[in-house]
Amino acid sequence: MFRRILLALLFLFPLSVQAQQDDDLVQFSGVVVASDSLQPLPFSSIIIRNTYRGTISDFFGFFSFVARVNDTIDFSCIGFKKAEFVIPDSLSDNHYSLIQVLTRDTVQLQEAVIFPWPTREQFKQAFLNLEVPDDDLQRARRNLENRRLQEIAQNLPADGSEAYKVSMQEQYSRLYTVGQLPMNNLLNPIAWAKFIDSWKSGAYKRQEDKYDD
Repeated sequence: MFRRILLALLFLFPLSVQAQQDDDLVQFSGVVVASDSLQPLPFSSIIIRNTYRGTISDFFGFFSFVARVNDTIDFSCIGFKKAEFVIPDSLSDNHYSLIQVLTRDTVQLQEAVIFPWPTREQFKQAFLNLEVPDDDLQRARRNLENRRLQEIAQNLPADGSEAYKVSMQEQYSRLYTVGQLPMNNLLNPIAWAKFIDSWKSGAYKRQEDKYDD
């Protein structure tokens, strides 16, 4: 009889321990936000202290995992100060929700003023005594001449805006003559009149002749 009672107690003891452990489990969930804007903090780390168990918050700052009562939860996020929370043991349900607020960890450095000279007076004196060489001035004037600017403009590739305008003009021309033969200005009297006026005004002079003028 005694042996049977002992075996029954040994059989029920693990079940009672397991039931007690299950009662300690808590579905711990919540959201992590910033203290200054209350915006959610995505991908924050939520780890049970002294363990490798935990999770990270999603894109909206939400998290949820299973923990135990009296567990210390560490919250961390890059650019914010760490925070901790202890799950209370006085819960009436097996779940607990939390809004964890993290404070920004801002480090303000002292102002650093860099001068090209050891003191302001030496810099002022050197600046006032600065002599600009004539060759640099002549080079600047030569680079700003109309001939030089025209050469630079001709060698510059088309930017995005110009390429877009050309593409739109070509598309407009194709749509304008769709379903018919393309327009030929060879027999267009208005185009010939514009060509003759441009010829007389010197619009088709050679570039060398323009520079010589």
